[in-house]
Amino acid sequence: MKNVFFSRFYLVLFSCFLGQTVFVLAQKNKDNFAIPKPSTAEEIQKSILDNQTLRQQTLLKDYPVRSVGPTIMGGRVVDIEANPRKPKQFYVALASGGLFKTENNGQSFKPIFDHQDRLTIGDIALSYSNPEIIWVGTGENNSSRSSYAGFGVYKSKNGGETWQKVGLENTQHVGRIVIHPQNADIVWVAAIGSLYSKNKERGIFKTQDGGKTWKQVLFVNDSTGVIDLVINPKNPNQLWACSWERSRKPWDFKEGGIGSAVYRSEDGGETWQKSMEGLPESQFLGRMGIDVCIQTPNILYLVVDNQKRIKKEPKPTSEPEKNLKISLKDLATMSKETFLALPDADLDTLLRVNRFPEFYNAKRIKNEVRKGLYLPKQIAEYNKNANDDLFDTEVIGAEIYKSEDGGKSWKKTHTKPLETMFFTYGYYFGQIRVNPIYPHQIYVFGVTLQRSDDGGKTFKPLQPEKIHADHHAMWINILDSEHILVGNDGGVYQSYDAGEHFIHLNSIPAGQFYTVAIDFEKPYNIYGGLQDNGTYFGSSKSVPNQNENWENIGGGDGMFVQVNPQNNQELYVGFQFGNYYRIEKSARKRKYITPKHLIGEPPLRFNWRTPLLLSKHSSNILYIASQKLHFSLNKGDTWNTISPDLTKNRPQGDVPFSTISAVAESPLKFGLLYVGTDDGNVWITKNNGDTWENITKGLPENRWVAHLYASTHDQATVFVVLNGYRFDEFKTYIFQSNDYGKTWTSLKNNLPDEVCNVLIQDLQNPEILYLGTDQALYVSVNQGKTWQIMGKNLPNVAIYDLVQHPRDNELVIGTHGRSIYVIECKYLQNVEWDKQIQIFSPIIEPSAQETNLITYFKQDTSKKVTVKLWEDNPTQTMIFEKDFEIQKGFNCLKISLKNDQGERLKKGKYKLTIQQGTDSQEITIML
Repeated sequence: MKNVFFSRFYLVLFSCFLGQTVFVLAQKNKDNFAIPKPSTAEEIQKSILDNQTLRQQTLLKDYPVRSVGPTIMGGRVVDIEANPRKPKQFYVALASGGLFKTENNGQSFKPIFDHQDRLTIGDIALSYSNPEIIWVGTGENNSSRSSYAGFGVYKSKNGGETWQKVGLENTQHVGRIVIHPQNADIVWVAAIGSLYSKNKERGIFKTQDGGKTWKQVLFVNDSTGVIDLVINPKNPNQLWACSWERSRKPWDFKEGGIGSAVYRSEDGGETWQKSMEGLPESQFLGRMGIDVCIQTPNILYLVVDNQKRIKKEPKPTSEPEKNLKISLKDLATMSKETFLALPDADLDTLLRVNRFPEFYNAKRIKNEVRKGLYLPKQIAEYNKNANDDLFDTEVIGAEIYKSEDGGKSWKKTHTKPLETMFFTYGYYFGQIRVNPIYPHQIYVFGVTLQRSDDGGKTFKPLQPEKIHADHHAMWINILDSEHILVGNDGGVYQSYDAGEHFIHLNSIPAGQFYTVAIDFEKPYNIYGGLQDNGTYFGSSKSVPNQNENWENIGGGDGMFVQVNPQNNQELYVGFQFGNYYRIEKSARKRKYITPKHLIGEPPLRFNWRTPLLLSKHSSNILYIASQKLHFSLNKGDTWNTISPDLTKNRPQGDVPFSTISAVAESPLKFGLLYVGTDDGNVWITKNNGDTWENITKGLPENRWVAHLYASTHDQATVFVVLNGYRFDEFKTYIFQSNDYGKTWTSLKNNLPDEVCNVLIQDLQNPEILYLGTDQALYVSVNQGKTWQIMGKNLPNVAIYDLVQHPRDNELVIGTHGRSIYVIECKYLQNVEWDKQIQIFSPIIEPSAQETNLITYFKQDTSKKVTVKLWEDNPTQTMIFEKDFEIQKGFNCLKISLKNDQGERLKKGKYKLTIQQGTDSQEITIML
């Protein structure tokens, strides 16, 4: 049987052949890993102003951009608020996609926050005294891998028609906003602060003049923010708050600490006292959520993510394992002698049940144990991986506490553990709601949504098989407490019977895409992996809420998708931490293909967003990356490891780190590969892994390599995107090399300082570059010397991935918060920038009643233009004449294709003219 890995002997020789630089570099950085400094408030402010300037000056304001959805799976909702007097009017806040409003009880939604400085939201609040007043706190309140920092607090006095920024810019993440029930000018903001660094702009802030001035009324320390805050509606001087100490690093997450506590105020938040009687010690308090019963405000409930470690109960035995005569647990304490005496048949059965690679059998493993290559204990630990660790908790987790004396003391409500509520990631949930009228009915959010009707003694999961998991938001109708709205990673759900049944209001394009891919069907399909919504594919002609036809083909947090260009029935999909499958759609087959390490070797470390690459030179060749690069000649059936550890091999915390985060293959030469790591290394091989060269010199140190792109036009050209997002450094790092990485040139130039995610080169014109950042899509038509921002038709949302269709010449834009957009590249490729007027021939659908005419104007000295359409025949009958207001750059003009009687024009040839002052241009169009 072919060994799917290099032999240990070959790996040793391979490392020696490379020289000692790999080992020395890794060892050096274990002790000297320079952590980038977080961006200052002044630097962030400047980047905002620079972004605004580019938006005003861009020639691409009206460039045609179309949304293709999908909406079917929803996306991460962080808050829902409804008008208490008109519940059919409500607002949905997305983690990274802005704010939506409905006036018709969720039958349709419209975005109302698309072009503010940040679209990431932590909390929203409506004034009870005037529901037209709405506040938005930017910066998601969940501390996940893709929780973006915000830029302060915004206020609208007209239901979201217009917005005013009212300060607190460097709070970065907002936990809760509370508005005084009688005086809308008095507002409290609970700020969590920065996610990956320390800052003092956290705690509780209060304004008494509608946001003109602020006072910090509670500050614990520079690592502790306030995650939740509630008010007594009958006595607004009484408030309760939950502080939370947390420290997230790329390699570790500390989810609690001595700064965590419950606080109480009796003077409108001017002063605060701890209220800890009956609660766990502060050092064990992770994220908390608190709520008060409106009708009976002396009753409060608290949900706690208790981080105290406990003795782990053994997992239930699966059906296949019940019939085993030995288990992996037995091997963990077994001596070498006892192991060697095991019957081969029993050991072979154990290996197959636990999905060991096929080349491992009893004979081979016993021989290697006999030689001392490893111990039975290492066999028992072989299958341990990061994804299992998400659910394999060693802490108490979710607990519910109740107070009946206004928050002065607390008592745990239940005796049985809430095991399926948080697992290891309680930092992602931690909210609780109380029925406003009946204080014994409460809802707790976590992986599942659970309701208790007896004050927290017992809990009932609410339709876990029908509604999406991972819950973050709930609104309860005070006029009808059985009417609830729920927000989770799958969007918005509505119930009229207290959660017994739900309706999915899935019409918001809120998908958080990690990656996108395409096939060569006509029309082509778009594929993508989404945060907590698996992998989907659908038509590139999809129109949200009209003709969507998206299908699910994978679960978990969907990651890279690779499609066989000759046969789109064969594709590769996966989920977090490198779990990938080969799928044969027509045969309904799937095979797990992720490579594994050899027993006794260090486990493979897979990035959350593990790169998987189908070779451009053969549809049988795959690459996948851990801390090493793996190569398959047979579609993932077997693997060879073609590199040593290419990372700095940093010490590991509870988050996998020192992994490969980006891989690129040259389309011009087989075996020319680039690899980037999350700890800042960039490597090149020109011979498919026989030799490697570190080409990091000249790049910023220790930044996450977000993307690599090997040019389709020049073999020696490569682009690299790095970012310091996981250190709260929001700067632009994009570079180009024309000599295989020997030297690097920054392409930042006139770009704002923003976290960059992806950069690709136009397939037809090497001068055109497309860049996706956390704030926008940028385009350069002169190879990065200057950049334009894609304008009003694309929200200010994070762009995670870009792919250009080589046949259809369209750019597919994968956003992390607003699903997928598409633009046609031909206008950028063919525009004559010095021409005063340019008309692009429209694509007219056979039955279309109108068409969008794409035009370019070099100047806007005369902002009014006249468009005329007439028959191209001897009579030259005028069909259409209209004046349009235009702006400098691209414009999209809507032209009617109907005559005076309202009928669609007959087939034939027509002339179209645009007149701007003394300048004009004419084209012929066919219907």
